[in-house]
Amino acid sequence: MQRRYSRQRELILNCVRGTTEHPTAEMVYQWLKPVSPNLSRGTVYRNLNLLAEEGLLERMPFPVERYDARTEPHAHFRCQRCGQVCDLDFPYQSELDQAASQQCGGSVDRHSLLFYGVCAACADSGPEEAAQ
Repeated sequence: MQRRYSRQRELILNCVRGTTEHPTAEMVYQWLKPVSPNLSRGTVYRNLNLLAEEGLLERMPFPVERYDARTEPHAHFRCQRCGQVCDLDFPYQSELDQAASQQCGGSVDRHSLLFYGVCAACADSGPEEAAQ
């Protein structure tokens, strides 16, 4: 189903496409509020979800949902201390999809790969508690 054009939806999409930070909905709202004072949190959340349903963004289900404008399959790293998320450029391994299909007896279309650890900035700052 083709959705109606929305200037706010375009603004939100361009905001996420313009960063590599994998923002939360709240981050997008805070970034856009000075540019679009009439923008509501509800509009941001609703449009991020619509854009993800349309395949224009990738929804990343962490404790606080994040969004990624890079929708082709790729790996991520998440810092367990600060929660930072970054892209990793590993080649996609379709053989993992085939192996998973064989083990579950079904059909696997794709997978996501997520690495957890401590980013360089947090490692340099010493030991602390893990992020939520």
